[in-house]
Amino acid sequence: MTKENTYILAIESSCDDTSAAVLCNDTILSNVITSQKIHAEYGGVVPELASRAHQSNIVPVVDQALKQAGILRNQLHAIAFTRGPGLIGSLLVGTSFAKSLAYGLDIPLIEVNHMQGHILAHFIKEDGYTKPPFPFLAMTISGGHTQIVKVTNYFEMEVIGETIDDAVGEAYDKSGKILGLGYPAGPQIDKLAQTGNPKAFKFTKPKVDGLNFSFSGLKTGILYFVQRETKKNPDFVKENLESICASIQYTIIGILIDKLKHAVKRTGITHIAIGGGVSANSGIRQALKNGEKKFGWTTYIPKFEYTTDNAAMIAIVGYLKYLEKDFSDFDVMATARLKI
Repeated sequence: MTKENTYILAIESSCDDTSAAVLCNDTILSNVITSQKIHAEYGGVVPELASRAHQSNIVPVVDQALKQAGILRNQLHAIAFTRGPGLIGSLLVGTSFAKSLAYGLDIPLIEVNHMQGHILAHFIKEDGYTKPPFPFLAMTISGGHTQIVKVTNYFEMEVIGETIDDAVGEAYDKSGKILGLGYPAGPQIDKLAQTGNPKAFKFTKPKVDGLNFSFSGLKTGILYFVQRETKKNPDFVKENLESICASIQYTIIGILIDKLKHAVKRTGITHIAIGGGVSANSGIRQALKNGEKKFGWTTYIPKFEYTTDNAAMIAIVGYLKYLEKDFSDFDVMATARLKI
């Protein structure tokens, strides 16, 4: 190990994925993720089951991350972990493990905001990837969050728009449940939408002032639409599934793009980066790329593996904080609701 290299072990356990990553400076050496399949049986994440699974997974996941990176524990310079936001039981597992390991190795402990991780994942060193310049607008879209954030530097971020009810990921999952799709429904709707007619059915976009979002009304509108049409034709969903999915996706993308256009107009910032699990959606990615030609944006889309909950994004924030010597006390507590 050379003096100029800094090795960070990061742990992410905010929801139902247990992940550990090892980073050397701003380069990821390993990024191990273990997903919990059991939640599919319940149509959503069951918090108690998630925390129990984290307890079973965390030791082998961390061991595998270290082995893949070819790093020994005594070579680590710090342990970074997700403090919040997320499910408190899940967060406690990762927080407790990180604190214990850092204390045992006598190295610094670094807390990370999960949402900040999604945004700064764009600064992981990758061949051929251009990092967004400051300032830029970040749109974080996931199962639990929908936000537009003005990013002035690594640690100066301002939420200028967010959902007032359901997040975009919830809108996908709840719509999928109405259509009889499994959990998670987002990827299924995205796939089905590719062969459907996006303008076959019109769904009303919720009217929300400013840069905030609302998706609960859309979900209700889809429910009433399906109930009304299946009353006329019991096979309506089966016969029109692809076009229903395409129309739902078209409406959701329209809501997101309209808010981004408003944010660009308000701030004058034309560099836009996305993050979060829903940013893996092909329709949203294409709409953002189209925005480059239509609206003069420059868009930044992370590698697929850095879109979902993963420890690599926690590691890069940990490294940036390490450079600033921004360390946590060992009495730090997990927080389910943590603001950027």
